[in-house]
Amino acid sequence: MSKRDLLLEIGIEEMPARFINKAIRELGQKIEEWFQENKISFQEVNLFSTPRRLAVLVKEVAESQNDTEEELKGPAKKILFDGEGNWSKAAIGFAKSNGLSVDDLYFKDIKGVEYAHANKFIKGVETSKLLPQLSNLITSLHFPNSMRWGSQNVRFIRPIRWLIALFGNETIPIEIACVKSGNITQGHRFLGEVIPILAPVDYERVLLGQYVLVNYEERKAAIVEQIRRLEEEQNWDVPIENDLLEEVTNLVEYPTVFFGAFNKNFLNLPEEVLITSMKSHQRYFPVKNKNGELLPYFVAVRNGDHRHIETVAKGNEKVLRARLSDADFFYKEDQKIPINQSLTKLESIIYHEKIGTLAEKVNRIRKITEEIGKMLSLTNQELKVADRAAEICKFDLVSNMVNEFPELQGVMGEKYAHLQGELPGVAKAIYEHYKPKHAEDSIPSTTIGSMVSMADKLDSIISSFAIGLIPTGSQDPYALRRQAAGVIQILFEKEWSISLSGLLKKVIVIEKGNDNDELYKQLQVFFKLRIQHLLEEKGIRYDLIEAVLAGDFNSVKDIVDRADTLQDKKEQTSFKGTIESLSRVLNIAGKAQPGVEINPALFENEYEEKLYGQWKELETIFESKVTSNDLFEAISSLESVISAYFDHTMVMADQDEIKQNRLAQMLKLAELIGKYASVNVIVVK
Repeated sequence: MSKRDLLLEIGIEEMPARFINKAIRELGQKIEEWFQENKISFQEVNLFSTPRRLAVLVKEVAESQNDTEEELKGPAKKILFDGEGNWSKAAIGFAKSNGLSVDDLYFKDIKGVEYAHANKFIKGVETSKLLPQLSNLITSLHFPNSMRWGSQNVRFIRPIRWLIALFGNETIPIEIACVKSGNITQGHRFLGEVIPILAPVDYERVLLGQYVLVNYEERKAAIVEQIRRLEEEQNWDVPIENDLLEEVTNLVEYPTVFFGAFNKNFLNLPEEVLITSMKSHQRYFPVKNKNGELLPYFVAVRNGDHRHIETVAKGNEKVLRARLSDADFFYKEDQKIPINQSLTKLESIIYHEKIGTLAEKVNRIRKITEEIGKMLSLTNQELKVADRAAEICKFDLVSNMVNEFPELQGVMGEKYAHLQGELPGVAKAIYEHYKPKHAEDSIPSTTIGSMVSMADKLDSIISSFAIGLIPTGSQDPYALRRQAAGVIQILFEKEWSISLSGLLKKVIVIEKGNDNDELYKQLQVFFKLRIQHLLEEKGIRYDLIEAVLAGDFNSVKDIVDRADTLQDKKEQTSFKGTIESLSRVLNIAGKAQPGVEINPALFENEYEEKLYGQWKELETIFESKVTSNDLFEAISSLESVISAYFDHTMVMADQDEIKQNRLAQMLKLAELIGKYASVNVIVVK
């Protein structure tokens, strides 16, 4: 069977760089799945993208669908013949509806009943007749923000300007938003021309001649290569952050690297200000010497060739000079404002209309920080330092610099706090309390920074839950899941033995003024999910995670330790017997009446007395500070005692008083075991 290549190109107005990679991956996946669903064979799918186009090249596509043969099941045999043994209307109808004759029917026995069957040959449809369906895949692409243009009802990330749909040298008829497909593409907006693509295999070569490098990876590699060559020529070090590199790659079609300079007096600004001005606002790469010191140069990428590159460099220098002049002015003006004056301004900034101002949020952060400090047994001096850090942790939000560069919140707070004579630990905590900002970010390095970070995040979460702003599905506009994960990450990595349940209850009182069981239950579920994700990342088995999360909801360290212990013990030969024995106690304890106290005077045999003694001893062990492994060993030692108990004791005795006493003993023991883990959900083989 002959094969042809397929080329699909969507030409659009420049789309935002941050959407391009996701969009082309989604388009490639949709097309690949479409070919598979339609049983059309192909060799591979190649993806291309620039700011002005999304393109897919599918190699060696079959001319038609694969032929198939399908076995059809029809009515039961008894209704396929009339009284004279002739084919009935039902038989004729079944055969005719499938393009067959009654001679093609045969019978198969299914559970004692014979049913008509037939084999139907389905010839594959020609691929070219099916390809117009690809227009539906294009319009089904999902973007965070879409638009309509003109009088069109189609929504897309940007207006579609041209379409190519080539199957070999045949144009596949597709129309989207009044744009009809053809074989015409557009080169670079300023350096290229409108030009035909005569065959899909020519796509990359033709566009390269029109100053368009359509392969994303090759475009990125070209940028890196040019930067490295410039480094070598100038004896520089140009740090290349992947996020910036990806963005720049998706901003250009034909990359040419150049460099510019700025006044060295601007180096008196904090390095973070200079780098943010260059990277976040201008998409420039900062330049350092071999000792890691910032130099008064920048590296940028032009969307074009080397012609008039000096003029381009001067234009970029002018733009950066204006930005850095603004930053220098803001930096000097901010230093004139006392911290306490900035704190007063927080009183007029609404954090949330139902929650209050930023000043009120800061007051709650101070109270939560104090509670955390007490749980960590900090000294009065340490608590005083922590309180000052919490008090001024948000003061830089009203600074000129953070207003201009929001990504510098915390960074400028630390700088300004140092300049105004705050303690180093206080200044550091202002910067660190925003950490971790994302899953890959590190936690605060200092105790005070960690405390204020947790306090800020807990306040955001619990104040939001209190007014009904609870994340649902993919909706989490206030990033509460990320903040909760940050709290868990800090508690886990710091190995603080802080009771999470106790902390949540204290914060609820701070937020609401009283206890709120319903709010606590919602928060408990929310934080347990974050711990579940942590345990999953550690490779803990699903049933062991469920078991420990049903246990004591105390410190994160304790929960993780219990999960680790069960993960280590599960392969031991004794594990199965231990879990089955303990599970037996938990299962029968469910029949006990709450509130019944154990009465040793009602014991009828030594096995009840021995189990009672073991329970009292285990209760003492739980109250002492022992490791998770020691606790498991103590619980495991009950196996033989429990087995002997059940061998010689009928829990569900005829005499109700005896029965309730034995059930009470099961319940008390189950409560202790359950603090460690709900062992009856553990799968043992």
